[in-house]
Amino acid sequence: MRSERSAVTGYAANPLDRRAAERDSAERFAAWKADPAARTLLVAGDAPILRDTGNGLDAFFDLAAAERIGAVRETVFLGTDARGPVFGMLIDAMEPETVQGLNDVVSVDLRSLAVEGRLDPETLGIYSEGKSLLDWHRRHGFCARCGARTALAAGGWRRECAGCGAQHFPRTDPVAIMLAVKGERCVLGRQARFAPGVYSCLAGFIEPGETMEDAVRRELFEESGIRTGKVRYLASQPWPFPSSLMIGCIAEALGEELVVDHEELEDCRWFTREDVRGMLSGKHPDGYVCPPPIAIAHHLLRAWAVDDETP
Repeated sequence: MRSERSAVTGYAANPLDRRAAERDSAERFAAWKADPAARTLLVAGDAPILRDTGNGLDAFFDLAAAERIGAVRETVFLGTDARGPVFGMLIDAMEPETVQGLNDVVSVDLRSLAVEGRLDPETLGIYSEGKSLLDWHRRHGFCARCGARTALAAGGWRRECAGCGAQHFPRTDPVAIMLAVKGERCVLGRQARFAPGVYSCLAGFIEPGETMEDAVRRELFEESGIRTGKVRYLASQPWPFPSSLMIGCIAEALGEELVVDHEELEDCRWFTREDVRGMLSGKHPDGYVCPPPIAIAHHLLRAWAVDDETP
């Protein structure tokens, strides 16, 4: 549904049929791998591996070619599209200069691929799924219950422990990202790692036993000192660094005095609606800018400043 605000965020457009009802079948998995049309994404460590065609980047390899590039540690089934089955392969990490020396094979950071528009939105969405899943396998090779080594199952959507029989499933970490507004103004902050002039929505992980709305209220108060009333969901975004779901909300600010947590934020301040419109267009008179369109923060700001969304 490209009309949904969530669907136009980076990494959200994914055309694959994940075939969840069939993933437990070893026979189906083998048949998908044997399909001549099968293709795969490659990740070395946490770095995407792609092919430079001279006219752009191609994210997909046939399975035999992928296995020649590096030792395959895990193979996961991502789904099918009109062309056939799609897999993800985790291979041994390689030094960047080694990767670049292999003819047309290159390693490019997934953020850069999105920001620079070097892959189409649907391929970025598939890569988000594959990178998140493969990173989970890379970090969960041992059972959290007994410590024994685990094995991939269900096409990569489960790990099983032969020692105690425990089953482990891929996790997605929920993150609340929010825009607090009061009248014609909103609260934005920046971290020290941000590029000069960049301000964004505040965000934080949702904690155990906490609703999305309460996480918004807690994070806003902890980082900016602002207490909030009504909270409304606007959109979400898969964020494969390593595997989060950004849950975007707009919140009603009840006060105006800021008490900034400088351990979390370098700066936090109020911006007017006109300020935000200038930031979105890249024409703010003081050079302030907001995150690019791949980020859900960009769309939350646009929802308020341009589309007149309210809590």
